[in-house]
Amino acid sequence: MNIAFRLFASIAMISALAGISGVNAAQHEAAPAPPSLNIVELAASNEDFSTLVAAVKAAGLAETLAGEGPYTVFAPTNEAFAKLPEGTVETLLLPENKDKLVAILTYHVVAGDVTASDVVTLTEVTTLQGDTAPISVTDDGVTIAGANVILTDLDASNGVIHVIDTVMLPPEQ
Repeated sequence: MNIAFRLFASIAMISALAGISGVNAAQHEAAPAPPSLNIVELAASNEDFSTLVAAVKAAGLAETLAGEGPYTVFAPTNEAFAKLPEGTVETLLLPENKDKLVAILTYHVVAGDVTASDVVTLTEVTTLQGDTAPISVTDDGVTIAGANVILTDLDASNGVIHVIDTVMLPPEQ
């Protein structure tokens, strides 16, 4: 089951439960609670990001991405990692390839809270890795460094996650 469907199903279930409990939104308009999970916890709470979470931990970036932030993460799903040539993920997770893994992962992170409404006004973003990632907005959707943005604005306590369908690779140096 893909992440978009799983998220939709969760929202539908929450909406249904709210209806069952007799809560009338017009009678009770409380401000939404701020997100309680940080970026790493939010990603770890969804099995579609298990490869990303393993890579973040192997790269020693979990503490940073769980920190104060804010950060914007363009998060590839497990399916995105599966598109890489066979053996690539396993090779990147080896301790001797940590620097390359860090470069790839930090190319997916932008300092600041860049929401979808911000992204669509940009032509590029500067990543924590140091290079810029080009953004293209068309009638077909939004891409960043060739990856399609498939879900936006997953709010975390220290930033936001946008889900992408491809692992972005930094430009060759």
